Amino acid sequence: MPEVPISDAEWEVMNVIWNGQPLTSQEIVEALAQDQDWSPTTIKTMLHRLVKKEVLTYETRGNKYVYRARVRRTNCVRQASRSFLSRVFEGESSSLVAHFLKNSQLTPEEIADLRRILDEQEAQS
Repeated sequence: MPEVPISDAEWEVMNVIWNGQPLTSQEIVEALAQDQDWSPTTIKTMLHRLVKKEVLTYETRGNKYVYRARVRRTNCVRQASRSFLSRVFEGESSSLVAHFLKNSQLTPEEIADLRRILDEQEAQS
């Protein structure tokens, strides 16, 4: 499946679907209405757009549309991360990591996790 960028608003829709699929369009509208000031028409337009991008699939059950993700969240996160890294940090992972470390308040547990990840990366080199 080709990698297709999704907008910030589409991420909101996809997170609802990933967290609860399968979902009817009405369930998606209700879930998003709690957090977003979007009309049902706007949400249904985004659903249609995500189907066209082949990120979502749907089936009809009676007069209802039931949606499921066609792609895993991890795949979308990986693609968005690569795009962000390329656009903002010119592809330099160390610059991205350094930026976030300098601008974050990490807990001791998070620091230990990062050390473990770095140690694993070093062992694989």
